[in-house]
Amino acid sequence: MPMEAPDDYYAVLGVDPQASVDAIKAAFKKLALQYHPDVYKGTDAEERMRGLLQAYQTLSDPDARKEYDARRRGGMPERGSAASGSAARARSGTGQSWQGRYAFPDLSETPTSTLSFTVDGIPYQLSSARAESLKWDGMLRGIAGDPVATAAGKFYHCQRCHHRWPAQGSAHPSSCPACRARDWSEYLLLRCTHCHAVFASKEIRDPLRGNSLYQPYELFPLCPHCRRSQWCPAENGRIASLQAAAARRATLLWSSVIGVCVIVIALLVLIAFR
Repeated sequence: MPMEAPDDYYAVLGVDPQASVDAIKAAFKKLALQYHPDVYKGTDAEERMRGLLQAYQTLSDPDARKEYDARRRGGMPERGSAASGSAARARSGTGQSWQGRYAFPDLSETPTSTLSFTVDGIPYQLSSARAESLKWDGMLRGIAGDPVATAAGKFYHCQRCHHRWPAQGSAHPSSCPACRARDWSEYLLLRCTHCHAVFASKEIRDPLRGNSLYQPYELFPLCPHCRRSQWCPAENGRIASLQAAAARRATLLWSSVIGVCVIVIALLVLIAFR
């Protein structure tokens, strides 16, 4: 992964400036797994992941990418300039470009009624139990089966392409009429334990792994908003369990090796003194 030009997001992801969104997403997935802190043990693991997240978030958003391309064609501004400050705000998730990508619902107390908020243009309505689960686990999988009522009527929202269409009849749509995704109603909401940002992941299942569920840390070992590690309690617990199991297997393996060595040495001693 090229690091000599950290402000060239296309170079960071290793894609062509004319690359499609799908190509950018595929490159990000590959590099995120390659440089995941649980895999890559370099001291710059988090720095690399921050660079990947900055590049991916900018190039996967049409407006942010258009603004970035314009700056790139005109030459990258010096660090500390007004334009550079604007770009830094966009990269950090606090600028105008990222408004609406995150929600900050108040979960300090258990909601007594339905909790409503909007992320990336899609409204969510969670029961008090599901809101509590999101608060403590930092992760909530679900299916948005019912249409959302608005002033203009009831609408379905596709979680994959964000297409919205009016609800007609009582039958649950089998696929999105725009992108044809059959998992259009599946969602994965994530909440950072540090900054309390709630965001939605479009990555639900991995077609290369038998359509198995993606785990958040596979693609987001750092919070996309505040870029801190150890941000999802559910994933922290899962990874701790995996690490403990691996340690137990390693201990058992070494115990077996030592046991075999002791037996072999004992046999050799007996043979030598016969």
